[in-house]
Amino acid sequence: MTDLQALRRRIDEIDDGLVGLFQQRMDISADIARFKRRNSLPVHDPAREREKLRELSGKATEGREAYITALYSLIFELSRAEQERILSREVE
Repeated sequence: MTDLQALRRRIDEIDDGLVGLFQQRMDISADIARFKRRNSLPVHDPAREREKLRELSGKATEGREAYITALYSLIFELSRAEQERILSREVE
């Protein structure tokens, strides 16, 4: 096996883990949507997102802060979409 094949296999294993963690995160986003509905809270909380982006980018290795910010900005967008999907489905 070439070094490239071994590296790609490691990436595949990490990706499998990330998919599972992402699914768990989205399940919790659905639970958060239901909590927000019960408590009349808006789906979007820009202050919370800004705070989390600062916190998470601070955990990145030097030079990768922008990547973490981009990744989590997308994750937050997807979480909001999941919450909106859950809330609109429960209204029907």
